[in-house]
Amino acid sequence: NRRSVFEQQAPYAVYAPNQDQISLTALSDLEIAVCRAPGKGTYEARLITPEQCQYESRGVGTNRRHVCNILFGNLPADSLLVCEVITPSGNWSSYPPHKHDTPAPPAETQLEETYYHRIDPPQGFVLQRVYTDDRSLDETMAVEDGDVVLVPEGYHPVGVPHGYQSYYLNVMAGPSRHWVFHNDPDHEWIIAADKSSLS
Repeated sequence: NRRSVFEQQAPYAVYAPNQDQISLTALSDLEIAVCRAPGKGTYEARLITPEQCQYESRGVGTNRRHVCNILFGNLPADSLLVCEVITPSGNWSSYPPHKHDTPAPPAETQLEETYYHRIDPPQGFVLQRVYTDDRSLDETMAVEDGDVVLVPEGYHPVGVPHGYQSYYLNVMAGPSRHWVFHNDPDHEWIIAADKSSLS
């Protein structure tokens, strides 16, 4: 019931276990995202309504972004974690750079991740960097409307140029369905600086 992902309105979603088959019939022009991960069949198929999604804003200053948790801590699932993020013009997201690629709970969990990007207006771009501590993976991409970025490991911040706003659909999954991340130590000081600027 929304015409744009930039409306800051939660979507409808359907959760289905891996053994189910799904068919969809569109009654109007429609864009559907299919978010998949291996499952155990623990939970039955169900509709997720906008009222069940949770909104939160994260960060301060030019690190502020708005998150809609579709299938995160708000609802149970076998392995999927799904949220939408809108980052205003000139701001950063997934920042300070953080990672979740090491199975070391309670300090960090291992989750692979994808970003499906939309840009408003659509001729724009955002910058996303994916890098590891040892720089064996170190890629910086100019990401355009409709692009997908895979994050198999490493830190993965997103920067939005002035004049544009960013949306991304975030999908994560791993051996444990817990999002526990580790900030890049070189940039973690920003969190304390942000807190002190608020006091």
